[in-house]
Amino acid sequence: MRGAGSHLTAPPVLVIEPSRGIGSLRLAELWEYRELLYFLVWRDLKVRYKQTLLGAVWAILQPLATAVVFTLFFGRIAKISSDGMPYPLFAYTGLLIWTLFSQGLMQAANSLVGSANLITKVYFPRLCIPVAAVIACLVDLAVAFPLLVALMAYHRVMPGLGLLALPAFLLLALLATIGVGLWLSALNVRYRDVRHAVPFLIQLWLFLSPVIYPTSLITPRLEKLGVPGWVLGCNPVAGAVEGFRWALLRPDTNPWPLVAASTASTFVILVTGMFYFRSVERSFADVV
Repeated sequence: MRGAGSHLTAPPVLVIEPSRGIGSLRLAELWEYRELLYFLVWRDLKVRYKQTLLGAVWAILQPLATAVVFTLFFGRIAKISSDGMPYPLFAYTGLLIWTLFSQGLMQAANSLVGSANLITKVYFPRLCIPVAAVIACLVDLAVAFPLLVALMAYHRVMPGLGLLALPAFLLLALLATIGVGLWLSALNVRYRDVRHAVPFLIQLWLFLSPVIYPTSLITPRLEKLGVPGWVLGCNPVAGAVEGFRWALLRPDTNPWPLVAASTASTFVILVTGMFYFRSVERSFADVV
């Protein structure tokens, strides 16, 4: 028995409530599981190039072959403007960002379904899977980038101080890819039609992005219709592509209104994608 002078201490009470707002995204978990994220990136790279004859050379061949075709049909035959730059250089520069975006969407959209065994066995932030799939595509861009440097040297194009902004435009492209990839990966778990729709979506998105043509070709026509040119920035890839070209090739353009609009649209897509992903991830193990 306790003495008369003793006091009973109530046990601490822990109240567990669902997190709200930005806290519900639990972004700190990505840093806590950073080693797992690195492992998933490495796994995706090994799976992608396993038992391939050319290996990582495909990262160069894909944008290079596409640039050759675009140069032949759109640069030589259709005579599409390239803002005064050599069209092969214009096309290849845009295709580096576009390849990061398109390959990232393809890999992210199928990432959760492809990791079904892992998802059903152990807990970890499911957000790691599509994010790792997109980050792995940065390696392809790094492999293909030296050829761009060689093309710039061949055409005697030297970057200016705008080169300092290159990481920002690359980050914009990466965040846009992650944002759209989160939407597609989560939707693909519930609706397997998504995997069939993604290639078609990417094909349409290419023609809506300034990869084949510069925005300076479209903006005057929009303004004649009373539509401001920055509306093109609703496409998050548009600002990344134009900014990437501006930083490297120094075209006589002003990409900042487009970049600002693309940054805003990227932020919206990324935040809504994360909220939607978090809201449905608890059912992944049941339906994947």
